[in-house]
Amino acid sequence: MENKEKNIAGAVVLLAAGVFMLYGTRRGEAAVVLAKAVNICLECIGLG
Repeated sequence: MENKEKNIAGAVVLLAAGVFMLYGTRRGEAAVVLAKAVNICLECIGLG
């Protein structure tokens, strides 16, 4: 019984993560994250 409960909990967490990823994508957050990542990388190698 314990293993089944872990599987259900894992499925719920996975579903919630997917919902949050879709929500963030629909809000345009992927572009914001990419822009911040580019800025950080450029600063690290000294081009920015």
